[in-house]
Amino acid sequence: QVQLEESGGGLVQPGGSLRLSCALSAFTLDYYAIGWFRQAPGKEREDVSCIGGSEPTIFYGDSVKGRFTISRDNRKKMVYLQVRDLKPEDTAVYYCATVQCSTSYMRVGSYWGQGTQVTVSS
Repeated sequence: QVQLEESGGGLVQPGGSLRLSCALSAFTLDYYAIGWFRQAPGKEREDVSCIGGSEPTIFYGDSVKGRFTISRDNRKKMVYLQVRDLKPEDTAVYYCATVQCSTSYMRVGSYWGQGTQVTVSS
């Protein structure tokens, strides 16, 4: 059973930054591609970013390119999403999940966490 737990969300002013963390409970992170998606009230789920497992693949959604950076630490079994220059439209619950990751898309897999709330407001 794979479990994921997000943390690092909060209330931030427009233009601010946060680092979201995703902790993976599994034997090893090495072979899992991990991604982040977000869900805002009344909006469709949006794929934000993903990072490959054994291959150096990274994807960013168009709305976050240049502002968000994904990284991973396999030894710690952690995946991070550094979010910068936040905008009110970035307000959502952010989830990390096991995914299929390519440079042009991500496909959410079977496991995701409970989410962490990011609220961007002045």
